[in-house]
Amino acid sequence: MTLALAGIAWVFAATGVAMLPMRLQYVPGVALLVIAPLLIIWIGVAVSWWAAALAVAAFVSMFRNPLRFFWAKLRGQNPQLPPELRS
Repeated sequence: MTLALAGIAWVFAATGVAMLPMRLQYVPGVALLVIAPLLIIWIGVAVSWWAAALAVAAFVSMFRNPLRFFWAKLRGQNPQLPPELRS
């Protein structure tokens, strides 16, 4: 029951963040990005590996642009932020 409530809370938080203007999405979006793998591992342990695999697919689909940005940073490239996120 706790896993279901945690998942529902994460989905509601992600939906709320998606409704914010782009410039205000950065900080809560990073928090959701950090929490999601922990939730996915919890799903894998509590349910099964295939449920965790589906959760990973959904996670990568939802966070594809931030993941591309962080992947480019890890490879030593200098990706540019979108204009609405630049200060």
